[in-house]
Amino acid sequence: MQSKLTLRLEESLIEEAKVYAREQGKSLSQIVADYFRALTLQRKNTSTDAKSEIELGPVTASLLGAFADVTVDDYKSLREEYIDYLEAKHS
Repeated sequence: MQSKLTLRLEESLIEEAKVYAREQGKSLSQIVADYFRALTLQRKNTSTDAKSEIELGPVTASLLGAFADVTVDDYKSLREEYIDYLEAKHS
């Protein structure tokens, strides 16, 4: 059974979404339904197999797991190095 859903969004976002849906050959309702389905699938299934059912673009798929070994400390260190680099570059 289908039900109606009202969303309040910025007008410009709605227009961009309509263009995207048209380019994909789908209705805006189908785009939203696909997105909600992907979200609920991801939440229900945390295994790698379940995540592979969600269609990812080639660039996104290539990045999957790229930072699996990075710890919070590594991230903080890299961030600090990058900030130092930017400060030196722009001073």
